[in-house]
Amino acid sequence: MAKQAKKADKKAAKAMKKGEHGHITPGNAKKVIGVVKVVGPVLAPIAIRAASAVRERYDRMRARRLGVPVDELGTFTGRGAALHARIAGDTNALRDLRTQSAGGDEAKLAAEQFTERTALRLAQLTSAVRAAERMPTQRRKSAHRAVHTELGQIEDELLTRFGVPAKNAR
Repeated sequence: MAKQAKKADKKAAKAMKKGEHGHITPGNAKKVIGVVKVVGPVLAPIAIRAASAVRERYDRMRARRLGVPVDELGTFTGRGAALHARIAGDTNALRDLRTQSAGGDEAKLAAEQFTERTALRLAQLTSAVRAAERMPTQRRKSAHRAVHTELGQIEDELLTRFGVPAKNAR
């Protein structure tokens, strides 16, 4: 052991003397290429699997945060992705309200009018979020806050129509 350590120290000292210590030399390059030829085919598939697992986990986390399925994640991109996801969820809830509305003709008519009016407003909010993507940061954030507030009001009204008491303070 001591003999090998001495030999390694001597080799390192010799390389320092030549000015090769810490530099790439043709000999060092050949050694590295040889190691890569042997180890590369073994490590490449492992690295690819690890990268795809990390990407899948990241996609699942983003989808969970937005509240959408992973396969719909590509639909909601950009800085307004969360707002787009909320608008899509509210649109689905409106569709459900339209099909579930029960009661007399008056109740059905009121639900139908609400869904039409709200669907139009959601389309306008979608356009506003899309337009805000190209705005300067300050204006974009302001527009996003306004859309967020309006979506909160729409969601409260939807919950009330579904028979769930909504929170008054947002």
